Amino acid sequence: MAEDLVLDTAIRDWVLIPLSVVMVLIGVLRYFVSKLMRSAQIPDAKLVKEGQVIVRARNLRAAANFIPPKSFRARRLYYSNEENGLLYVPKGQAPNAQAQMFSDPNMAMDMMKKNLSMIIPQTLTFAWVNFFFSGFVAAKIPFPLTQRFRAMLQNGIDLSTVDVSYVSSRSWYFLNLFGLRGLFSIILGEENATDDTQRMMQMTGFGFTQPKSLGAEKDGLDIVQHDWTMPKFERRAEAVLRKLVR
Repeated sequence: MAEDLVLDTAIRDWVLIPLSVVMVLIGVLRYFVSKLMRSAQIPDAKLVKEGQVIVRARNLRAAANFIPPKSFRARRLYYSNEENGLLYVPKGQAPNAQAQMFSDPNMAMDMMKKNLSMIIPQTLTFAWVNFFFSGFVAAKIPFPLTQRFRAMLQNGIDLSTVDVSYVSSRSWYFLNLFGLRGLFSIILGEENATDDTQRMMQMTGFGFTQPKSLGAEKDGLDIVQHDWTMPKFERRAEAVLRKLVR
């Protein structure tokens, strides 16, 4: 049977709150350091144009039912035509994102700076947490959990009799590391440099390149089932007016 623990208020004052405050301050500091280390780049006109095409095609998909069928088919053909469509990318012309990154020294240097600004603070912070706060039960989640969450929430505690809802200090560090994105978006804005999940995807090569975005938008536009809603609105308005006249 799982044991219930009484957490000392000193753990809250000297472990839980300082760890959370330090993680927020480190995230804000990393944002400004990354901003200072970022080199000024002139945007590529082709990439900007392709990005605007993707936005326009996305708006067409969202508002497809508000234009007549003939107009929608003409616009879809303009974007997804396999001869000269704006969203069509021939198979042999899709550039390799990794080759393009290593061919540009500025892009490779920026990638290295971003990775260093992520790895070094995380390594130092984890060493600090592991040295000073290892073995503490820092908090308790106010709802029951299954045993599958034990490895995630009780990292550093080797007691199987403790209830799963208790969170160790090391697990609290990881929860703050990957769970403060919403807070950073409020403090620093949506385009902030503290999204560790996105950076890890970039480091492992899972980034979403522009040709893939064009192809995905083309596929999404091709499968749109058009249903013009204006005649329905007219019939509905006519029915409402007839009720008012009666």
